[in-house]
Amino acid sequence: MREIIHLQVGSISFQPIILIGTKFWETISQEHGIDANGAYIGDNPLQLERIDVYYNEGNKGKYVPRAILVDLEPGVLDSIRGSKMSKLFHPDNYIFANNGAGNSWAKGYYTEGAELVEPIMDVMRKEAENADCLQGFQLAHSLGGGTGSGLGSLLLSKIREEYPDRMLSTYSVFPSPQLSDTVVEPYNEILSIHQLVEHCDATFCFDNEALYKLCQNSLKIASPDYGNLNNLIAKVMSGVSTSLRFPGQLNADLRKLCVNMVPFPRLHFFIVGIAPLVAEGSSQYSVQSVRELTTRMFDSKSMMTEFDIRQGRYLTAATMFRGKVSTNEVETAMLNMQQKNSNWFVEWIPNSVKTSLCDVPAIGVEQSATFIGNSTAIQSLFTRANDQFTPMFRRKAYLHWYTNEGMDEMEFTEAESNMHDLVAEYQQYQDAGVDDEIVDGEMEMDEDYLNEGHDKVPLEEEELF
Repeated sequence: MREIIHLQVGSISFQPIILIGTKFWETISQEHGIDANGAYIGDNPLQLERIDVYYNEGNKGKYVPRAILVDLEPGVLDSIRGSKMSKLFHPDNYIFANNGAGNSWAKGYYTEGAELVEPIMDVMRKEAENADCLQGFQLAHSLGGGTGSGLGSLLLSKIREEYPDRMLSTYSVFPSPQLSDTVVEPYNEILSIHQLVEHCDATFCFDNEALYKLCQNSLKIASPDYGNLNNLIAKVMSGVSTSLRFPGQLNADLRKLCVNMVPFPRLHFFIVGIAPLVAEGSSQYSVQSVRELTTRMFDSKSMMTEFDIRQGRYLTAATMFRGKVSTNEVETAMLNMQQKNSNWFVEWIPNSVKTSLCDVPAIGVEQSATFIGNSTAIQSLFTRANDQFTPMFRRKAYLHWYTNEGMDEMEFTEAESNMHDLVAEYQQYQDAGVDDEIVDGEMEMDEDYLNEGHDKVPLEEEELF
């Protein structure tokens, strides 16, 4: 088995991460035929073939999620204990404090979170020892609040220190200025990204604003609630882990995915999307062919992060198809997509789209697909955060809430500098041509190539896809 340990860290008033995590377990339990008490009620032997990836088998055939639920205040965890999912999780895997992080990254990283980190690591070691062949860890957290950003960052560094050869991925909800409820979100976000760049292998990016637009425009839900947003994230998490959990024609585990998706270690921030995304009443009118799924999942309207995809180019991409699909049909669709839109893929990485196929369909649909893209357009997400961060930091606004917890001002400066470097790296590889050489992070442009006017991506050409 290639087991994965799942951590859910923190909650913010706008979008509880703990509830995103429980929605994920609700989704994959349904796919594996596991009820709310952990008992198997399915009818397909494939459901149990790789169940050990995410579940431990307990006494009397009970399946227990390999999940650790963490928060610095007990409120949200208490709501899970009172829900229908309460009997699914191991009672010892609820870990919480009573003071909260007060929306401060410093409290989550240095004071309140630091006091809780050892009990968390003890439970994690226990879960790791129960695994036959641990593949890695996945962390669901938010970058806007104090617990998800601060304690989440601390756990990333601790996991990387203790398990340096294991894969470490995160499902990170980035704050959006249009739907913000916390003034210090830019501080928490920049400090968290600084840690994600250094310690993480893959970061799947979500954005509250993009999720709202998907619900309203694609799913035709006039007033989306937490459940609708969490359901979208859970579907992506389920899709990404599909080839780990079920056998298929082409499989891609977490390590294979990262090897193919991350050309440079710092550039591991992915945009994600799913298809089909149609309103409930319209589903019977939509065609779910491989070609249709391919077109839809490359469409910017299906992405779960708010930015202009036309302002960048794809370094790499991965697609996970589920259901009865032909390998040849998928390969042909991917090749046509790359050839038709060659301007939007960097030419110096050939065959940059990885595909995986799983025969077991998702719940409620015959065919579906999950998209993961490593696009240089993601830099706009960091630029947006930096544009909010800089005016406040220049005036030292709100800094005392961080320095009083033991932080040094230099940490803000280092995080800001790292952010600028990251944006510059994305831009550098976006502008690079086939004949350009990268030496120690510096790009040497070929003179003939520049003279031909190829130093910029032709954004004024036909619209993307």
